[in-house]
Amino acid sequence: MARNEQAAQRGKKDEYFVEASSGNPNMVEWRGNLVGEKEAKALRHVFDDLQDHFGHQRPDPRITFNTSLAHPGQGQVWNGELDFTYDINGDHCNLAYVSMDVCVDLTAKLVHKHGQPMLKEYGNSWVYVYLPGLTLDKFKSYVKTGTGWDVSDEGTVYDPNRNLVAIEAKMHHKSGQPKPSFWVVKDKDASGRDISFSRIGSVQEVNAQPHQQCIHRGIGIFSVSMEVEGTPNFEPTPGAGDEAKLTFTLVSVRTWGITDCVAPIVHAPSKWY
Repeated sequence: MARNEQAAQRGKKDEYFVEASSGNPNMVEWRGNLVGEKEAKALRHVFDDLQDHFGHQRPDPRITFNTSLAHPGQGQVWNGELDFTYDINGDHCNLAYVSMDVCVDLTAKLVHKHGQPMLKEYGNSWVYVYLPGLTLDKFKSYVKTGTGWDVSDEGTVYDPNRNLVAIEAKMHHKSGQPKPSFWVVKDKDASGRDISFSRIGSVQEVNAQPHQQCIHRGIGIFSVSMEVEGTPNFEPTPGAGDEAKLTFTLVSVRTWGITDCVAPIVHAPSKWY
């Protein structure tokens, strides 16, 4: 099961390591889906225990990054998905997801005088997530170490006054696509393994509620893809001066609450239509 926490959201069950009844001892159940033991271990590590995520003043995550670029058959761009190997007490487990401390911006955006939004499809197909510049720099350093590629700033907006970076995070939104889940902490005073969360809907559903149109702080869980310019016949290699572009797709959010310490972006000229 690759990239399937979103698919798992559709399952009615919420068990974690229930032994599968299929007779395959190497498969276990995680949120209604049968997955391999190591993948289940990594899913629990990232989604349930919220371990090894990138954040301000947090220990360096015990993760290695890897990717394999492929050419789609047309154009000049090669692309691939980033894969993440977690060192969980000496056990190396692969997963398609990575997490970071972020603020998710669900605030209302400006509209043109004719009623059209300045940020087309905002809150439906994409959102801004804010994080410290140092956190994104750390993430880029892991990309460089694992893949050899330097990362461009394309798709990010840097605010030097706050030392924050805004990432334009994509979201699945079309019919048949699993939408990113939105979870809120049950007890804000809990700590450690006593912390638990409740799912209150998809990000799109939460964004449609006026009282939720705020900036929510928490942990964002993403899949990440990479694009590199090249030629159809020759795979690009790092070190030649080219940079890779990263695209973050928001898969799930675990929120601690609302913050008023971050000023939201209300429009972006590059996205005016």
